[in-house]
Order: sequence, then structure tokens, then C-alpha cells
Amino acid sequence: MDQPRRIAIALGDPAGIGAEVALKALANRRVQQAVEPVLFGCRRWLLEQYRALQDQGNPLADPRDLHLVDVPLAEPVHPGQATAAGGAASFAWLTAACRAVLAGHCQALATAPVAKHCWQAAGHAYPGQTERLAQLAGGVKASMLFTARSPRGDWRLNTLLATTHLPLKQAVQTLSPTLVQRQLTVLDRFCRQYRAQPVLKIAGLNPHAGEAGHLGSEECDWLEPCLEEWRARRPDCTVLGPEPPDACWLDAGLAWRGHGQAADGYLALYHDQGLIPTKLIAFDEAVNTTLGLPFIRTSPDHGTAFSLAGQGLAREGSMVAALLAAAELQPLPL
Repeated sequence: MDQPRRIAIALGDPAGIGAEVALKALANRRVQQAVEPVLFGCRRWLLEQYRALQDQGNPLADPRDLHLVDVPLAEPVHPGQATAAGGAASFAWLTAACRAVLAGHCQALATAPVAKHCWQAAGHAYPGQTERLAQLAGGVKASMLFTARSPRGDWRLNTLLATTHLPLKQAVQTLSPTLVQRQLTVLDRFCRQYRAQPVLKIAGLNPHAGEAGHLGSEECDWLEPCLEEWRARRPDCTVLGPEPPDACWLDAGLAWRGHGQAADGYLALYHDQGLIPTKLIAFDEAVNTTLGLPFIRTSPDHGTAFSLAGQGLAREGSMVAALLAAAELQPLPL
């Protein structure tokens, strides 16, 4: 990029690895060339994290050299200890960072991981950061896309979730022809940034995509008809499926390693259906991108990793990818 992009960075749950992966990522030369960071967190806590990690020999950006919006912790939080205080802090940091982007002070948002159960303990009843951001942006319909650029070419793995942070039983009840068609349209619009006539794959809900109704009827009852209806309206987009879920991403795994062609986008019907193959293929490179907001928001594809916090062992690859994606991607028109 000609000029670094001003990125708001919410530092996530203070008991997790957010500070570590952020400071490691901001020491990366590519990130430094692409990103002008504005951090949202507690200054005293971040300096403590920096000193502890520095003693372990990690290459880190020095918080004293960074623009930090200080939102102090109300009480101490210790690495690896999930608490309501940590949930309250991560919620406040995300909210402040999002409002800075909405006000035009920053151009995009990158978020470190939070613990949803800590949000709940702090009295914030949101399934995740995506839903909070959608509310702050005016109640928009936000979608969760995981994207990663292959290290062996320009092909990009794109997996969109039809449903997000829901128990499996509730996710199945939430699925409908209207939802699937809307999410296909979202995925199609995103993929057209990279290919004029994209190829999309949609996973079935049941084993073997229902096997003609013998292993579940959803595919026959409504999923196949709704795909046919969507195809008729978008003849310049190829939609394959419903595909057996256990084989839907096989071509993506091969393409990631530089072998053959793969689809431009994949639609998963529920959270783990899409995240398991995506993380197996591209764990350190995949980025959680929220579509439907009036700005770009990215996040690593991993969680708070409380068991690793404070030990200097967290890998920053996905945060590096999240920051570079925040600097590269442009929001789609709403």
C-alpha cells in the first residue's frame, strides 16, 4: 500500500493472548508498512504484559511507541484466569474501538479474541463480537466470513457461515431458504472482487447431504429447491451442491497446497461445519472478516487461549493476517 491504513485494534480479553499476538504482530515488518495502529486497552496492563513477554525473549512492538487509547481495567486481571472483569474490559475496549471507526478516526477495525462466557458474566448478553458490532453499526445484518490467501498463488479460501454462534439444535432450527439465499448473495458479492463469475459450493446439512432423503430430509425438502431458485436468478454464478459436508472442502485443501482448482467460496450451514476444514487448511493464515458492516472488521480465527496466556507461546500468524487483511480489504456497499 502507498500509505499505511489507520487500524483500530481492540485488545481482547486481558486474561488471554490478545496483547501477546498484537504486540508480536506489530513487530512484523509487513504489518508496520501497511498499518498505522491505534490500540484500545488498559495502558498499565499492556505495559505489564510487554515487560513479562520481553523477559521471555519475544520480538515485540513497544507499547510506548504506539498510539494507545487508555481504557483502564476496573480491577486486576491475571493471565489465564477468565473473569467477569476481563469480560467487562474486552467489551469496553471493543465498543470504544468500534465507535472510533464509526466516527471516522480509524479506517478499519481488527479485534483480538474475547471469551463469550466472560461477557455473559459481566452482563453483556451477546453471542460474540460480530453481533455487538452489528448493533453498534445500527442493527445491520452481519455475516461471518473466514478468508485466507494461499501461500502458493493468488487463490483465496473463502468460507461463509449461514449461522454463527448458536447451539447446533438452534442453528438447524434457524436455517431457512430465505437465510441460505441471502448468505449466498453475500458470498457471491464478496467473491466477485476476485473473479467475475465465481464458483460457489454449499455444504449439505446431513451426512452424505441426506443421501436422497435416507439420512435426513432437509436437502430434498427445501435446500435443493432454494438453490435452484437462486441459480435461476444468478446465471453468471455457478453454485455446486448441496455437497456432502465431509468432502465439500477437499478441493480447497488441494488448492491451498498448489494442486488443482477450487471453488471461490464455500457456504457452511453451521459454525463447526465451516470452521473445522478452514482451520485445518489455513489455521495461521485464516482471518475472520465481518461482512455487512459499513467498515472492514477482521480478527484472528482462534480464541483467547487462556491456557497459553502469559507464557510467550502464542503464535501471531493469524493476527498478522488479520491486520494485513484490514489494511487491504475494502467494505462492500451496503
